[in-house]
Amino acid sequence: MALSHVDDPDLGQSLTQLGMIENIAVDGLKVSFDLVLTTPACPMKNRMSQDCVDAIHEYVDRNAEVTVNLTSRKVEQPSPGELFPTIKHTILVASGKGGVGKSTVAVNLAISLAKTGAKVGLIDADIYGPSIPIMFNIGDQDIMGEQHDGKTYMLPVLKYNIKLMSVGFLVDPEKAIVWRGPMASGALKQMLTETWWGEIDYLVVDMPPGTGDIQLTIAQTLPVSGAIIVSTPQKVALADVVRGVEMFQNPNINIPVLGFVENMAYFTPAELPGNRYYIFGKSGCSQLAQEMNIPLLGEIPLVQSIAESGDSGKPVALWSDTPTPESEAFMQLAENTIKEICKLRASARQE
Repeated sequence: MALSHVDDPDLGQSLTQLGMIENIAVDGLKVSFDLVLTTPACPMKNRMSQDCVDAIHEYVDRNAEVTVNLTSRKVEQPSPGELFPTIKHTILVASGKGGVGKSTVAVNLAISLAKTGAKVGLIDADIYGPSIPIMFNIGDQDIMGEQHDGKTYMLPVLKYNIKLMSVGFLVDPEKAIVWRGPMASGALKQMLTETWWGEIDYLVVDMPPGTGDIQLTIAQTLPVSGAIIVSTPQKVALADVVRGVEMFQNPNINIPVLGFVENMAYFTPAELPGNRYYIFGKSGCSQLAQEMNIPLLGEIPLVQSIAESGDSGKPVALWSDTPTPESEAFMQLAENTIKEICKLRASARQE
């Protein structure tokens, strides 16, 4: 079969072996089939499609008229109570400690995923320190409701083509949230299960820092595709990364770790764009990733514009007309995240 000669560039296995070719139809020199992607935003989809066309021309007939239908299917994963049937992939963005830029990474990852053409949602699950209202410049927000199957659901707020939900939309921003653990977990679970997301390719969850009750609530409530752990290069931060990995790999949680993100990896002054200064240490996350056999998904520079853009409500990943090293770093993170999800999905198919 001609298509057995076409490999997935990331997995190194043939598309037929991976079960990605379906509904083949031949009518004379007209050939059509479905190329089933693990995610509609697969960054290699155009290359694989062209490779399929080239293989048929080489192994079947150079004059064949080939139609490749790019499609995808919902991820086969457990969904508690089938509460999230329209969400294909859920990505947790976590950190072992606060202050490492986890929310900045989550927000810019969500925007970068949306720029690939995917439908994206973002949950601000940091109950005690919600950041999304600030980073998206959303002030007082009236949350609308909508009926589905006799139940009223909250509708997420739409901005920058991202569907957003945050506890910051539901409480007075001038007052501190003083909740004990069970109260916070209950409020978070209600927000998760009573929001109507519609069709979503990637739901990014900005997790609270640490490894406590709220993290367990999220892990046990949402059907999770994988987790990303954000850290800075310092040893004190990396020690918390190890604890975060252990939490996700706990048999009672069992969530794949898609990879690490090293934030504030290096400083590059605007007047010396070719220079890199490793203020917080060099390649700490990279070395840990090699030791733990976990991918390093991205290295985000320490640049003033990243912080300023978040504070102004216009995250740096939005700058698409004139790409910058910062916006390109987040786009690379998004592409690497998609690749890791594709690999997990393909591995699950073969089991």
